[in-house]
Amino acid sequence: MALGPNQGSVSLLVLRQGMMVVAVVASGVVVGMALSLLLGRALSRFLYGVSGSDPLSLVGASLALVGVAFVACYLPARSASRVDPLVVLREG
Repeated sequence: MALGPNQGSVSLLVLRQGMMVVAVVASGVVVGMALSLLLGRALSRFLYGVSGSDPLSLVGASLALVGVAFVACYLPARSASRVDPLVVLREG
């Protein structure tokens, strides 16, 4: 921010970098969902009230993970955009 970008640009930069990591992890979620569909049938006898390949549970868990990751990226991005550059430069 000492070099010119505004708060929105800094926040977007930090959020974009964090969500890129989430996108890489999302590929692991896709692989995990495929494996859970395969193993779900074998483990279905241990589940109560839910089938081994319940799409609502799988999609819900995946969306919950992405939501938590977004919040985990947004909060530091928000605090990074509100830092006064003069204070940071003096302390650094």
